[in-house]
Amino acid sequence: MADIRPLNGTVAPDGPMARLRRGGSALLDLVLPPRCAACGVQTGSHGGMCIACWRKTRFVSAPQCGQCGYPFELDFGVGARCGACLANAPHYDRARAAVAYDDGIAKILIAFKHGDRTDLAPGLSRWMMRAGADLLAEADVIAPVPLHRRRLFDRRYNQSVLLARPLAAAYGKPLLSDALIRKRHTPIQGHLSASARRRNVEGAFRTNPDRKAEIDGRRILLIDDVMTTGATVDAAARRLKRDGAAAVDILTLARVVRESAPV
Repeated sequence: MADIRPLNGTVAPDGPMARLRRGGSALLDLVLPPRCAACGVQTGSHGGMCIACWRKTRFVSAPQCGQCGYPFELDFGVGARCGACLANAPHYDRARAAVAYDDGIAKILIAFKHGDRTDLAPGLSRWMMRAGADLLAEADVIAPVPLHRRRLFDRRYNQSVLLARPLAAAYGKPLLSDALIRKRHTPIQGHLSASARRRNVEGAFRTNPDRKAEIDGRRILLIDDVMTTGATVDAAARRLKRDGAAAVDILTLARVVRESAPV
């Protein structure tokens, strides 16, 4: 069983409450046996993946574009940028993602975002920590990409906030969950082209005036769940830089990668 569970390895004291929690966990395992977060087969612990799904997971790693993080087939050296970034540089400074988006990751994300599987957040954040260690170490502030209040009301939680919390705690960084405000309710972008996505999120964000002092001159690390064309995070980065951020990096759980691209 491949684990995607809590980030820190701290061992809790073996007191009455710890024993009670273990007993409750054992009872839960009897009533609701732990299952793979991707395919649903029974596994050894909650919030994990079976070996078969783990082996199919495509982790994104170097060599990759020094700016957008897209994987390269050949190693062109540290800092080399892809053709897309050279032709039309994004507003963010660097972007990294933990895994390539595929059917298995899609199932996990659907469960996480729409199925109340918030228990997956710590383990998914651990994947992100491995992919974005440099970005996390250099960040002054960690900020999740916000949801519009209407979507937040429907979903009841912002998945990006849940991913950001363990990262901020592990690295001792301030978490500004309200650094950005989504002022416009934008349609879901799954069916939109790249140009339509850019138009869809244009002007969708504003910075929180109450957070200006914490944004001004700082390196902000934006956290989101999936990067497709990068339109959403680019619009958010552009807004933050316009309002005083010195630099903006992006860290996502997953990103869309062509099948032919190595990961």
